Amino acid sequence: MTRHADGSSAVMIRRMGSLYLVRHGQASFGAADYDQLSPTGREQCRRLGVYWRERGQRFDAVFTGTLRRHAQSLAGLVEGYGEDLPAVALPGLNEYDSEAVVRAIHPEPLGAPTDAEAVKQHFRLLRQGLLAWMHGESRPAGMPAYADFSAGIAGALDRARAVGVGRHVLIVSSGGPIATAVGQVLACPPESCVELNLRIRNSAVTEFAFNPRRHHLVSFNTLPHLDAPDARGLVTHA
Repeated sequence: MTRHADGSSAVMIRRMGSLYLVRHGQASFGAADYDQLSPTGREQCRRLGVYWRERGQRFDAVFTGTLRRHAQSLAGLVEGYGEDLPAVALPGLNEYDSEAVVRAIHPEPLGAPTDAEAVKQHFRLLRQGLLAWMHGESRPAGMPAYADFSAGIAGALDRARAVGVGRHVLIVSSGGPIATAVGQVLACPPESCVELNLRIRNSAVTEFAFNPRRHHLVSFNTLPHLDAPDARGLVTHA
């Protein structure tokens, strides 16, 4: 950014806030109850808290979804951070129901994804189901229309921006809402949003800068807290 003689570039920088969107730690993929962090997921989040504590990162507001894995991820982060982070839970930050998305296009029963081929089939069907839902071609049972799902995420971004410029905001959510948020900021088509969703790693950080009018993407899907050699086994996707 060019610095003007009147110092206006410095003023502009101060007028930007920062929003950090964190995907929950590894949950229990393939288990009867997915909405439960694994020990790996808790350690991922604890290390993120340590990373931010060591760098003096502060947060002026924290928002989460209402799912157990969101609350457990924040608890792990707080453990490493060493300081409480009171949060406001927003249903608009909750993940879609992946099983309902798949059933809407593939009503036949599917076995648990316990081997590589079953996992590939699961994600192939999930990709197809997400696109059908996003294009209005399916209505998964118990889920809102995609426009309403997207509106909930837009509302959460508005809440974050309302905290104020120069402030630091944390959101702990899931891959679907975070990918949708990135898609809204970049005006991505549904196909790109699905690919973003399926690439987000557990406990990954996506950063936005914001002013009173809009958000700007700074980084996507980063794992600085898992960059040490002893953390390579902690990088997970599902």
